[in-house]
Amino acid sequence: MMNSLEHSFCSSSVWRYLSERRVLPWVLAGQRLGDHTLEIGAGYGASTRFLRQRAARVTALEYNHEEILKWKARCEGAGLVAVCGDGTQLPFAAETFSSVTAILVMHHLRSVELQDRMLAEVARVLRPGGSFVGFEILDGWMNRVIHLGSTFTPFVPATARERMKAGGFGSVMVDLRRGAFRFSAWKARRWSEEIRVSGNRRSA
Repeated sequence: MMNSLEHSFCSSSVWRYLSERRVLPWVLAGQRLGDHTLEIGAGYGASTRFLRQRAARVTALEYNHEEILKWKARCEGAGLVAVCGDGTQLPFAAETFSSVTAILVMHHLRSVELQDRMLAEVARVLRPGGSFVGFEILDGWMNRVIHLGSTFTPFVPATARERMKAGGFGSVMVDLRRGAFRFSAWKARRWSEEIRVSGNRRSA
């Protein structure tokens, strides 16, 4: 749930500008999205066109039905599809996507347990070797004030690596900068998993 201040800011040209010029270039630096990206929490489409420039197909997932209708009116077209759904129960088959993005999504889930459920769901729908990249704000009094009347469950960077690995990712990177952080996680490739399992059997 978002309050009126968040809705106003996230639908503004200011946030679209900041997303395309500041946030996304940093979050996606050095990342390859592959041919089909899932954007969780598409909202008003501030990130979608930027993602479309880097992937042949973008599927945008948004929980709020009204926002999905506005998104479709503004963004839907060649290579862009909008779906109404829940990030903790993704309506997609396993190993569908080459990459998944989540910009300011994790803190809008109502509990740590739901965050962990979403991490597991993201790992499920990613292909082996696929990447999960995102951007989050840090906990603090200002962010708590901004989120009055809204859901705010901080995604803590100190525990992010451990939680992502528990959710099914083999490699995780967390990078802090000025009250926010980006994260990248990669789903293990099958061959590396098999080598690790067979190695454990030999050493047992």
